[in-house]
Amino acid sequence: MAPLLLQLAGLGAVLAAAALVLISIVAFITATKMPPLHQHEEEKFFLNAKGQKETLPSIWDSPSKQLSVVVPSYNEEERLPMMMDEALDYLEKRQKRDPTFTYEVIVVDDGSKDQTSKVAFKYCQKYGSDKVRVITLMKNRGKGGAVRMGVFSSRGEKILMADADGATKFPDVEKLEKGLKDLQPWPDQMAIACGSRAHLEKESIAKRSYFRTLLMYGFHFLVWFLCVKGIRDTQCGFKLLTREAASRTFSSLHIERWAFDVELLYIAQYFKIPIAEIAVNWTEIEGSKLVPFWSWLQMGKDLLFIRLRYLTGAWRLAQTRKMN
Repeated sequence: MAPLLLQLAGLGAVLAAAALVLISIVAFITATKMPPLHQHEEEKFFLNAKGQKETLPSIWDSPSKQLSVVVPSYNEEERLPMMMDEALDYLEKRQKRDPTFTYEVIVVDDGSKDQTSKVAFKYCQKYGSDKVRVITLMKNRGKGGAVRMGVFSSRGEKILMADADGATKFPDVEKLEKGLKDLQPWPDQMAIACGSRAHLEKESIAKRSYFRTLLMYGFHFLVWFLCVKGIRDTQCGFKLLTREAASRTFSSLHIERWAFDVELLYIAQYFKIPIAEIAVNWTEIEGSKLVPFWSWLQMGKDLLFIRLRYLTGAWRLAQTRKMN
Protein backbone atom coordinates (compact mmCIF):
# COMPACT_ATOMS: atom_id res chain seq x y z
CA MET A 1 0.00 0.00 0.00
CA ALA A 2 2.78 2.39 0.97
CA PRO A 3 4.66 2.03 -2.35
CA LEU A 4 1.41 2.70 -4.22
CA LEU A 5 0.83 5.90 -2.24
CA LEU A 6 4.38 7.01 -2.94
CA GLN A 7 3.89 6.35 -6.64
CA LEU A 8 0.65 8.33 -6.65
CA ALA A 9 2.30 11.19 -4.76
CA GLY A 10 5.17 11.17 -7.23
CA LEU A 11 2.74 11.14 -10.17
CA GLY A 12 0.83 14.03 -8.61
CA ALA A 13 4.03 16.06 -8.22
CA VAL A 14 5.00 15.38 -11.84
CA LEU A 15 1.55 16.39 -13.10
CA ALA A 16 1.60 19.58 -10.98
CA ALA A 17 5.04 20.47 -12.32
CA ALA A 18 3.91 19.75 -15.87
CA ALA A 19 0.81 21.91 -15.39
CA LEU A 20 2.94 24.79 -14.08
CA VAL A 21 5.31 24.51 -17.04
CA LEU A 22 2.35 24.43 -19.44
CA ILE A 23 0.73 27.47 -17.82
CA SER A 24 4.08 29.31 -17.93
CA ILE A 25 4.43 28.55 -21.64
CA VAL A 26 0.86 29.75 -22.29
CA ALA A 27 1.52 32.89 -20.24
CA PHE A 28 4.72 33.57 -22.20
CA ILE A 29 3.21 32.92 -25.65
CA THR A 30 0.03 34.93 -25.05
CA ALA A 31 1.81 37.88 -23.44
CA THR A 32 1.72 41.14 -25.32
CA LYS A 33 4.95 43.05 -24.84
CA MET A 34 3.01 46.15 -23.85
CA PRO A 35 -0.56 47.30 -24.44
CA PRO A 36 -0.63 50.02 -27.11
CA LEU A 37 -0.43 53.59 -25.89
CA HIS A 38 -1.85 54.84 -29.16
CA GLN A 39 -4.67 57.37 -28.87
CA HIS A 40 -7.52 57.62 -31.31
CA GLU A 41 -7.40 61.05 -32.93
CA GLU A 42 -10.48 62.20 -30.98
CA GLU A 43 -8.85 61.13 -27.69
CA LYS A 44 -6.08 63.70 -28.11
CA PHE A 45 -8.51 66.54 -27.44
CA PHE A 46 -10.98 67.71 -24.82
CA LEU A 47 -13.83 70.17 -25.14
CA ASN A 48 -13.53 73.43 -23.26
CA ALA A 49 -16.56 75.00 -21.57
CA LYS A 50 -17.56 76.59 -24.89
CA GLY A 51 -17.51 73.25 -26.68
CA GLN A 52 -14.30 74.00 -28.60
CA LYS A 53 -11.56 71.41 -29.04
CA GLU A 54 -8.26 71.87 -27.19
CA THR A 55 -5.23 69.60 -27.22
CA LEU A 56 -4.67 67.56 -24.09
CA PRO A 57 -1.41 68.10 -22.18
CA SER A 58 1.08 65.32 -21.38
CA ILE A 59 2.40 63.96 -18.10
CA TRP A 60 5.89 64.57 -19.53
CA ASP A 61 5.20 68.32 -19.56
CA SER A 62 6.08 70.37 -16.50
CA PRO A 63 3.27 70.37 -13.90
CA SER A 64 1.04 73.43 -13.67
CA LYS A 65 -1.39 72.27 -10.94
CA GLN A 66 -0.82 71.02 -7.42
CA LEU A 67 -3.36 68.21 -7.68
CA SER A 68 -4.90 66.23 -10.53
CA VAL A 69 -7.88 64.00 -9.78
CA VAL A 70 -8.44 61.19 -12.31
CA VAL A 71 -11.93 59.65 -12.26
CA PRO A 72 -12.37 56.52 -14.46
CA SER A 73 -16.03 56.19 -15.40
CA TYR A 74 -17.94 53.50 -17.26
CA ASN A 75 -21.74 53.87 -17.46
CA GLU A 76 -21.69 56.15 -14.40
CA GLU A 77 -24.36 58.74 -15.30
CA GLU A 78 -26.25 57.97 -12.08
CA ARG A 79 -23.41 57.64 -9.54
CA LEU A 80 -20.99 60.23 -10.91
CA PRO A 81 -22.88 63.39 -9.81
CA MET A 82 -22.71 62.50 -6.11
CA MET A 83 -18.96 61.95 -6.32
CA MET A 84 -18.33 65.10 -8.37
CA ASP A 85 -20.45 67.26 -6.07
CA GLU A 86 -18.55 66.11 -2.99
CA ALA A 87 -15.13 66.37 -4.64
CA LEU A 88 -15.64 69.81 -6.18
CA ASP A 89 -17.26 71.20 -3.04
CA TYR A 90 -14.17 70.12 -1.07
CA LEU A 91 -11.69 71.37 -3.69
CA GLU A 92 -13.40 74.76 -4.08
CA LYS A 93 -13.53 75.31 -0.31
CA ARG A 94 -9.87 74.34 0.01
CA GLN A 95 -8.96 76.80 -2.73
CA LYS A 96 -10.86 79.59 -0.94
CA ARG A 97 -8.95 78.83 2.26
CA ASP A 98 -5.66 78.68 0.36
CA PRO A 99 -5.66 80.69 -2.90
CA THR A 100 -2.30 79.14 -3.85
CA PHE A 101 -3.89 75.69 -4.08
CA THR A 102 -4.65 74.64 -7.66
CA TYR A 103 -6.39 71.53 -8.96
CA GLU A 104 -8.03 69.82 -11.91
CA VAL A 105 -10.52 66.95 -12.15
CA ILE A 106 -10.23 64.69 -15.20
CA VAL A 107 -13.22 62.44 -15.86
CA VAL A 108 -12.30 59.62 -18.25
CA ASP A 109 -15.38 58.14 -19.91
CA ASP A 110 -14.26 54.60 -20.70
CA GLY A 111 -16.44 54.03 -23.76
CA SER A 112 -19.72 54.31 -21.84
CA LYS A 113 -23.03 53.42 -23.46
CA ASP A 114 -24.97 55.93 -21.36
CA GLN A 115 -24.71 59.71 -20.87
CA THR A 116 -21.60 59.70 -18.65
CA SER A 117 -19.72 62.23 -20.82
CA LYS A 118 -22.67 64.63 -20.97
CA VAL A 119 -23.17 64.45 -17.22
CA ALA A 120 -19.47 65.12 -16.64
CA PHE A 121 -19.36 67.95 -19.19
CA LYS A 122 -21.99 69.88 -17.20
CA TYR A 123 -19.35 70.25 -14.47
CA CYS A 124 -16.89 71.52 -17.06
CA GLN A 125 -19.44 74.17 -18.06
CA LYS A 126 -20.07 75.09 -14.43
CA TYR A 127 -16.47 75.25 -13.17
CA GLY A 128 -14.56 75.86 -16.40
CA SER A 129 -12.30 73.55 -18.41
CA ASP A 130 -9.21 74.62 -16.48
CA LYS A 131 -10.69 72.83 -13.47
CA VAL A 132 -12.81 70.05 -15.00
CA ARG A 133 -11.98 68.15 -18.17
CA VAL A 134 -13.70 65.20 -19.82
CA ILE A 135 -11.83 62.65 -21.91
CA THR A 136 -14.12 60.37 -23.90
CA LEU A 137 -12.51 57.12 -25.04
CA MET A 138 -13.70 55.69 -28.34
CA LYS A 139 -13.83 52.15 -26.97
CA ASN A 140 -13.78 50.50 -23.56
CA ARG A 141 -10.22 49.88 -22.35
CA GLY A 142 -10.94 48.77 -18.80
CA LYS A 143 -10.52 50.66 -15.56
CA GLY A 144 -6.72 50.49 -15.63
CA GLY A 145 -6.62 51.71 -19.22
CA ALA A 146 -8.97 54.59 -18.42
CA VAL A 147 -6.93 55.66 -15.38
CA ARG A 148 -3.74 55.52 -17.44
CA MET A 149 -5.23 57.75 -20.15
CA GLY A 150 -6.22 60.28 -17.50
CA VAL A 151 -2.84 60.13 -15.79
CA PHE A 152 -1.04 60.70 -19.08
CA SER A 153 -3.13 63.85 -19.67
CA SER A 154 -2.74 65.30 -16.18
CA ARG A 155 -1.02 68.51 -15.08
CA GLY A 156 -0.66 67.90 -11.35
CA GLU A 157 2.41 67.63 -9.15
CA LYS A 158 0.43 64.91 -7.40
CA ILE A 159 -2.15 62.66 -9.07
CA LEU A 160 -5.11 61.14 -7.25
CA MET A 161 -7.06 58.15 -8.54
CA ALA A 162 -10.68 58.31 -7.31
CA ASP A 163 -13.58 56.02 -8.19
CA ALA A 164 -16.72 57.48 -9.76
CA ASP A 165 -18.99 55.90 -7.15
CA GLY A 166 -17.71 58.18 -4.38
CA ALA A 167 -17.28 55.24 -1.98
CA THR A 168 -14.29 56.93 -0.32
CA LYS A 169 -14.89 60.24 1.43
CA PHE A 170 -13.05 62.75 -0.73
CA PRO A 171 -11.62 64.90 2.11
CA ASP A 172 -9.56 61.83 3.04
CA VAL A 173 -7.18 62.98 0.31
CA GLU A 174 -5.56 64.97 3.11
CA LYS A 175 -4.73 61.70 4.88
CA LEU A 176 -3.02 60.46 1.73
CA GLU A 177 -1.13 63.74 1.38
CA LYS A 178 0.15 63.36 4.93
CA GLY A 179 1.08 59.77 4.17
CA LEU A 180 3.14 60.93 1.20
CA LYS A 181 4.79 63.65 3.25
CA ASP A 182 5.77 61.14 5.94
CA LEU A 183 7.63 59.08 3.30
CA GLN A 184 10.05 61.93 2.54
CA PRO A 185 12.75 62.10 1.36
CA TRP A 186 11.35 60.62 -1.86
CA PRO A 187 13.86 58.79 -4.08
CA ASP A 188 13.83 60.51 -7.48
CA GLN A 189 10.71 62.39 -6.27
CA MET A 190 8.69 59.14 -6.37
CA ALA A 191 6.20 58.02 -3.69
CA ILE A 192 2.71 56.50 -3.47
CA ALA A 193 0.01 56.62 -0.78
CA CYS A 194 -2.70 53.96 -1.04
CA GLY A 195 -6.09 54.36 0.56
CA SER A 196 -6.97 51.21 2.50
CA ARG A 197 -10.14 49.50 3.71
CA ALA A 198 -8.24 46.82 5.62
CA HIS A 199 -9.38 48.27 8.95
CA LEU A 200 -12.99 47.61 7.88
CA GLU A 201 -12.38 43.93 7.08
CA LYS A 202 -14.05 42.47 10.18
CA GLU A 203 -17.17 44.54 9.65
CA SER A 204 -17.36 43.61 5.96
CA ILE A 205 -16.96 39.90 6.70
CA ALA A 206 -20.01 40.04 8.98
CA LYS A 207 -22.09 41.34 6.04
CA ARG A 208 -20.71 39.03 3.35
CA SER A 209 -21.69 35.47 2.50
CA TYR A 210 -19.26 32.70 3.42
CA PHE A 211 -18.50 32.17 -0.29
CA ARG A 212 -17.62 35.83 -0.94
CA THR A 213 -15.47 35.90 2.21
CA LEU A 214 -13.61 32.81 0.96
CA LEU A 215 -13.04 34.50 -2.43
CA MET A 216 -11.75 37.63 -0.70
CA TYR A 217 -9.23 35.72 1.43
CA GLY A 218 -8.17 33.66 -1.59
CA PHE A 219 -7.53 36.81 -3.61
CA HIS A 220 -5.58 38.44 -0.78
CA PHE A 221 -3.42 35.31 -0.46
CA LEU A 222 -2.68 35.26 -4.19
CA VAL A 223 -1.76 38.96 -4.16
CA TRP A 224 0.66 38.36 -1.28
CA PHE A 225 2.06 35.08 -2.60
CA LEU A 226 2.49 36.10 -6.25
CA CYS A 227 2.89 39.86 -6.53
CA VAL A 228 2.76 42.43 -3.72
CA LYS A 229 4.09 42.14 -0.19
CA GLY A 230 3.20 44.42 2.72
CA ILE A 231 0.03 46.03 1.30
CA ARG A 232 -3.17 44.62 2.81
CA ASP A 233 -5.60 46.35 0.43
CA THR A 234 -4.33 46.71 -3.11
CA GLN A 235 -7.76 47.25 -4.67
CA CYS A 236 -9.00 50.46 -3.03
CA GLY A 237 -9.51 52.95 -5.88
CA PHE A 238 -8.20 55.90 -3.85
CA LYS A 239 -4.46 56.29 -4.50
CA LEU A 240 -2.19 59.34 -4.54
CA LEU A 241 1.03 59.35 -6.56
CA THR A 242 3.71 61.91 -7.14
CA ARG A 243 3.97 62.89 -10.79
CA GLU A 244 7.27 61.07 -11.15
CA ALA A 245 5.89 57.87 -9.59
CA ALA A 246 2.84 58.00 -11.86
CA SER A 247 4.87 58.40 -15.04
CA ARG A 248 7.25 55.58 -14.05
CA THR A 249 4.58 53.05 -13.05
CA PHE A 250 1.82 53.74 -15.58
CA SER A 251 4.25 53.78 -18.52
CA SER A 252 5.24 50.22 -17.54
CA LEU A 253 1.69 48.91 -16.97
CA HIS A 254 0.36 45.93 -18.97
CA ILE A 255 -2.91 45.06 -17.22
CA GLU A 256 -5.78 47.37 -18.20
CA ARG A 257 -8.67 45.84 -16.26
CA TRP A 258 -9.48 45.17 -12.61
CA ALA A 259 -6.14 43.69 -11.52
CA PHE A 260 -4.18 46.71 -12.76
CA ASP A 261 -3.77 48.00 -9.17
CA VAL A 262 -1.77 44.89 -8.29
CA GLU A 263 0.60 45.24 -11.23
CA LEU A 264 0.94 48.97 -10.50
CA LEU A 265 2.14 48.21 -6.95
CA TYR A 266 4.28 45.31 -8.19
CA ILE A 267 6.04 47.75 -10.53
CA ALA A 268 6.38 50.31 -7.73
CA GLN A 269 8.00 47.76 -5.43
CA TYR A 270 10.33 46.63 -8.25
CA PHE A 271 11.54 50.22 -8.66
CA LYS A 272 11.74 50.57 -4.85
CA ILE A 273 9.20 53.40 -4.82
CA PRO A 274 8.13 53.96 -1.18
CA ILE A 275 4.47 53.13 -0.52
CA ALA A 276 2.29 54.14 2.43
CA GLU A 277 -1.00 52.37 3.20
CA ILE A 278 -3.48 54.78 4.79
CA ALA A 279 -6.85 53.92 6.35
CA VAL A 280 -9.73 55.84 4.72
CA ASN A 281 -13.46 56.18 5.29
CA TRP A 282 -15.28 53.94 2.84
CA THR A 283 -18.92 53.05 2.22
CA GLU A 284 -20.22 50.38 -0.17
CA ILE A 285 -22.21 52.01 -2.98
CA GLU A 286 -24.74 50.07 -5.03
CA GLY A 287 -24.11 49.59 -8.74
CA SER A 288 -20.71 47.86 -8.72
CA LYS A 289 -19.53 46.62 -12.15
CA LEU A 290 -17.85 43.59 -10.55
CA VAL A 291 -19.60 40.22 -10.94
CA PRO A 292 -18.38 38.47 -7.75
CA PHE A 293 -17.33 34.99 -8.94
CA TRP A 294 -16.28 35.67 -12.53
CA SER A 295 -14.49 38.95 -11.70
CA TRP A 296 -12.51 37.30 -8.91
CA LEU A 297 -11.69 34.38 -11.23
CA GLN A 298 -10.45 36.79 -13.92
CA MET A 299 -8.36 38.70 -11.37
CA GLY A 300 -6.92 35.42 -10.03
CA LYS A 301 -5.84 34.48 -13.55
CA ASP A 302 -4.36 37.96 -14.07
CA LEU A 303 -2.35 37.67 -10.83
CA LEU A 304 -0.88 34.33 -11.88
CA PHE A 305 -0.05 35.64 -15.34
CA ILE A 306 1.50 38.84 -13.95
CA ARG A 307 3.91 36.76 -11.89
CA LEU A 308 4.69 34.21 -14.59
CA ARG A 309 5.14 36.76 -17.37
CA TYR A 310 7.65 38.79 -15.38
CA LEU A 311 9.33 35.59 -14.14
CA THR A 312 9.75 34.15 -17.65
CA GLY A 313 10.87 37.46 -19.13
CA ALA A 314 7.82 37.85 -21.37
CA TRP A 315 7.36 41.20 -19.66
CA ARG A 316 10.31 43.35 -18.68
CA LEU A 317 10.43 46.58 -16.73
CA ALA A 318 12.28 49.41 -18.42
CA GLN A 319 12.37 53.18 -18.37
CA THR A 320 9.34 55.36 -19.08
CA ARG A 321 7.95 55.70 -22.58
CA LYS A 322 5.77 58.32 -24.20
CA MET A 323 2.39 57.92 -25.86
CA ASN A 324 1.91 58.29 -29.60
